Amino acid sequence: MAFNLRWATLALALAFPAHADEVTTFQLSNGLDIVVIEDHRAPVVVQMVWYRAGAADEARGVSGVAHFLEHLMFKGTEKLAPGEFSKTVEANGGSDNAFTSWDYTAYYQRVAADRLALMMEMEADRMRNLLLSEDDWRTEREVIIEERNQRTDSDPSALFSEQRRAAQYLNHPYGTPVIGWRHEMEALTRQNALDWYRKYYAPNNATLVVAGDVQPEAVRAMAETYYGPLAPSPEIVERDRVKEPPQLAERRLSYSDPRVSQPVLLRTYLAPERDAGAQEKAAALTMLAALLGGSSQTSVLGRKLLFETKEAIQVGAFYDGTSLDDTTFGFYVVPAEGVTLAQAETALDDTIASFLETGVDAAQFARIKAQIHADQIYARDDTEGLARQYGEALTTGLTVKDVQDWPATLDAVTEADVLAAAREVLDRRHAVTGWLMRDGQEETMQ
Repeated sequence: MAFNLRWATLALALAFPAHADEVTTFQLSNGLDIVVIEDHRAPVVVQMVWYRAGAADEARGVSGVAHFLEHLMFKGTEKLAPGEFSKTVEANGGSDNAFTSWDYTAYYQRVAADRLALMMEMEADRMRNLLLSEDDWRTEREVIIEERNQRTDSDPSALFSEQRRAAQYLNHPYGTPVIGWRHEMEALTRQNALDWYRKYYAPNNATLVVAGDVQPEAVRAMAETYYGPLAPSPEIVERDRVKEPPQLAERRLSYSDPRVSQPVLLRTYLAPERDAGAQEKAAALTMLAALLGGSSQTSVLGRKLLFETKEAIQVGAFYDGTSLDDTTFGFYVVPAEGVTLAQAETALDDTIASFLETGVDAAQFARIKAQIHADQIYARDDTEGLARQYGEALTTGLTVKDVQDWPATLDAVTEADVLAAAREVLDRRHAVTGWLMRDGQEETMQ
């Protein structure tokens, strides 16, 4: 079994947005925030609508409702029949999709620039005028349950990750899977979906990001035409989630499954997220993840465990600070043949301890900074990626200025900053350590 826990987020953390002079922002009178990112190299535009509501905003007992509604948003309105939204996008030569996370739900279309008005008309229509029939919601509930079957229940690494996350967050809703707990998904109703929709889907709880071959004033005029008439919701208030209590002791778990082909060690620590106007610590942690496990060839873990001691066949470190509340910093190790998980954990601990004692390798630190500058240039070629970066940031408490300041904040990180962040975060008392094993090959945890 290939171990895949979506740790590609590190690459996203090292990508950067366009320069500030290419970004225009404004707000409609109904509260809709709008960000326009100009890119005139091709006659293409991306429209993304981001709602400041995700799985971590769900009430207890209805986990998965945010993702459930994401599916139902394609079921139609009085103007569009079920499925007609995507068919119209496709008929106009474009593509569309949606995604849900703990902090947001987003919908997007990529089309020729001269089709933007049509996309706005349809997206604004379903922001307030969704229709759900009995057949629609029952069928879609079965779809999301089957999605869980395929993506989670059939994948031992996904089940392991789900259990690890639940152990990490005892009280905060980040411990609940975005797709939902199966027994609660099976009980979701049409009314649950409508309650969620009516509470959160409103212009004053959304950010519209338009990126591509557009002029800001033209976007403003179209937005006023299509989104402007939508009434804001008086129910929208600032998000105030329950807090995670201080973690006083390391938590450990083991998970066995007959489908596991290779054992895996995973450890995550609670870590601070990027905060508006104060991104320095998150920048240091981003650099720390790159130094310790960003590259199998040159990282601290890669050089030590893959090439020097040969105790592992895969290693990595990961951190994604784009989160409304405290996030995690983590490591994974896939032991080499004949190496136990206990030995792999000892090797991980020894490597971390050695790093903290000897400090940052100056040459490696310089290479990472050079890569950051390269990523900043390459990121400008990805219009959809830029739109996503702004949308994700603005729905997790950051500002446009924070997004634009992020490259400079990363560039200002010093070796001392990285070590200070490492010593603060890499505390076993704040960690969850998990072992994924195959049935019949279990080890006893330390």
